[in-house]
Formats: sequence, structure tokens, C-alpha cells
Amino acid sequence: MSLWAIVPVKPLRRGKSRLAGALTEEERAILNQELLERTLKTLSPLKELDQILVVSRDPHALTIARNHGAKTVREDGQPHLNTALTRATVMAQVHATQGVLILPADLPLLTQEDVLTLIDRAAKPPVAVIAPDRHGKGTNALLMVPAGLIEYDFGENSFERHCERIKKAGAKLEIVELPSLGLDLDLPEDLEMIRKMEAVKV
Repeated sequence: MSLWAIVPVKPLRRGKSRLAGALTEEERAILNQELLERTLKTLSPLKELDQILVVSRDPHALTIARNHGAKTVREDGQPHLNTALTRATVMAQVHATQGVLILPADLPLLTQEDVLTLIDRAAKPPVAVIAPDRHGKGTNALLMVPAGLIEYDFGENSFERHCERIKKAGAKLEIVELPSLGLDLDLPEDLEMIRKMEAVKV
């Protein structure tokens, strides 16, 4: 199976705005860059991924991505995550990929084993493998075979909406719940938890 990973990245200086009470803008920019580089280093060695595609409006983020061997898509105009992901998926389809894995760059505990677990569950398409956040509300990973199986609906409480769309599409739904995949870094409490676990340097 040919598979592309698509990684959406907010502008490094604007991402993680909900951490503004805990980190300065400069600290958040550094954190966002570290998270992006960590994600790329995690994904790049995996031979199960044919390509990594980073989507962002931030030229610096795209440069970092290319330095790690990833393809890039530059967003234009008003930012909209779902539109950007749809555009990136079409690009992957043009290159005849069979599946896509949407993986945000703010999963500080993501491991290669997590990604392989998602891929292993994507047998017998049409199938979608989805990983919720630790609250069971957001979508922290979404793997679809074939690519473009459902329209993206990322945003608040997206997990349930994605599951419903997968069911309506008549595809097999696989839910993967792993602590490392479930922790996305959005709130000060997430940051505090990660600091306690000493999994990343901030």
C-alpha cells in the first residue's frame, strides 16, 4: 500500500495561542518548531510512508520540512485547516497514493510504533483508522484508504463527526486509543503534564 503522511502546521509564531498565559511568543515559536522537527524525525525513517507532505502558511515551517525531505504545500489566503487538508490530499492522489495519514504536529509523545499501529489497522479497505485525543473529542490522527474517503471536518469535537462520516461512507472504522497519541499540546495543563513526564524539552 502506498501511503502519504500529511502534516498540517500553523505559523510557528501563531500556533499554540492558548499557551499564551504560560509561554511567551518566542517560547511558543521555539516549542512549535521543536514539535515540527520532532514529528518529521519520527516519520522520516518509516519505510511504510512513501512521502511526507507538510501544509502551512509559514515559509520557515516549510523550509524546515524540506530540510527533512518532505514535500510542501503553501497555504494562501484565509487559513482553513479542512480546505488545506483537502488540497493536500488531492496532491497525494495525483501521485497515485492509495492512502493518507493526517497527523498534526502537536503530538509531543508520538512514536514510530504509534504510526505503525495505525497503519497495521488499515487492512482491507475501504477503511479509516482514527485516534481521538485523550478527552475523546478531537481527532489526533486519521488514516484513510482510499485517500479522500470522507470530507475532513477537523475542529472542536471532530472525533464523533469523523466517525459518523466514515460509517456513512460504508468503510470499516478502526479506533486506536493510545496514551501517546491521545495527548496533543493545546492547553497549559497539557504542557504541565508533558513537563512532568519529561518527554520533551520546552
